[in-house]
Amino acid sequence: MAAVDHRPDPAALPPADPGDPFVTVSGWGRTAPTTASVVRPRSPEEAAEAVRAWGARGGIARGLGRAYGDAAQNAGGTVLDMTALHRVRSIDAVSGTVVCDAGISLHRLMEVLLPLGWFVPVTPGTRHITVGGAVAADIHGKNHHISGAFSRHVRQLELLTADGRIHTLEPGTDLFDATTGGMGLTGVILSATLRLHPVETSLMCVDTERATDLDALMARLAATDHRYRYSVAWIDLLARGRALGRSVLSRGEHAPLDALDARARRTPLAFRPGRLPAPPPLLPRGLLGRTTVRLFNEVWYRAAPRTRTGGLQSLAAFFHPLDTVPHWNRVYGRDGFVQYQFVVGHGQEETLRRIVERIARRRCPSFLAVLKRFGEGDPGWLSFPLPGWTLALDIPAGLTDLGPFLDELDEEVAAAGGRVYLAKDSRLRPELLAGMYPRLGDFRALRASLDPRGVFTSDLARRLDL
Repeated sequence: MAAVDHRPDPAALPPADPGDPFVTVSGWGRTAPTTASVVRPRSPEEAAEAVRAWGARGGIARGLGRAYGDAAQNAGGTVLDMTALHRVRSIDAVSGTVVCDAGISLHRLMEVLLPLGWFVPVTPGTRHITVGGAVAADIHGKNHHISGAFSRHVRQLELLTADGRIHTLEPGTDLFDATTGGMGLTGVILSATLRLHPVETSLMCVDTERATDLDALMARLAATDHRYRYSVAWIDLLARGRALGRSVLSRGEHAPLDALDARARRTPLAFRPGRLPAPPPLLPRGLLGRTTVRLFNEVWYRAAPRTRTGGLQSLAAFFHPLDTVPHWNRVYGRDGFVQYQFVVGHGQEETLRRIVERIARRRCPSFLAVLKRFGEGDPGWLSFPLPGWTLALDIPAGLTDLGPFLDELDEEVAAAGGRVYLAKDSRLRPELLAGMYPRLGDFRALRASLDPRGVFTSDLARRLDL
């Protein structure tokens, strides 16, 4: 096991101003900010001391703030900023495992691991999330149909519970399965041991094609997804009629060394995340409306190749294109935005089609909409994926009657045996939760036994009675 340096994580947040006991904390969607006392421990001992000092409003751990809703907020209580715990403790470059602090970002792991020929096993649409956040939300990526969610690649966790004890958790135990996807409500994740994916280069070999409508897209995904490790489709949710659900489908594999030209082979594992431009300004309300998004969607669809195979892309371009635009969430204006993601099972394709039709009729101005297929469900009691189809879309929060419209979609998803993603939710009605997550009762019972005083809590937990 080789030790590595402990340079600060470049994505880490600055510490809160010690002169201000309460600061504003919000999710990435910026829809429901609240105030909390922010504490930034620099060791597990400091984290345990902070937990013991929490008052009646309790606390919740927080990473880099990329949960879209209120999962890492705690109005009137404490938020534990974990980003100072960012060490890579050890790497086994032979077997492909890493032991790291929970506050390290996937960005930093990529910097460390890629030169050794290893990649993180699962990554969502941003690399600026912490390992602790990845476990708490049991994140998924473009490879769920092959690799499952993040928890499947976790060999061990260290968890600080409400009684101040540090537990070592392994897969297959109740506390492990309640923690993976448990939104930080079982305790503070301190470290993780991860199984990695071997790569020969830091490039992706990508096949891209257009699908003229939703039926064509779903047929191609169902018939060919098994051939690719990574698969995702951008979908135009403003298109209607015969073009309903027209899409650009991107599928890829890690490029082998022999796919690179002679120049690229000199540094095949170089990590090139791209330069970051200046943060975009807040756009005036209404500027990012239906006309603007419809034009963007038309240009994006027409610019995509009808069919292209074997194109080489950087990891950043394939997995994290929005990371090149810091604070891209500002483009939705001061009202912020709602990210709505749901999954329905195989056999519920008509439900998916009806929802896409309703979104198109409603003319929701979403230019960040993606459709994927999930594989086998994951063991986490509140893990989101189940075998089937998942659609995620961003919607400006100021859209007229958005709440009632999404409530109706929630009901349709629940009736089909589907669920919404808690890491992105900011407005689900609590009465729908038990039907979406069958292990909810077990989760609540374990929390009550493990943390009878409700030390660990959040705005999300109070809103949904978790």
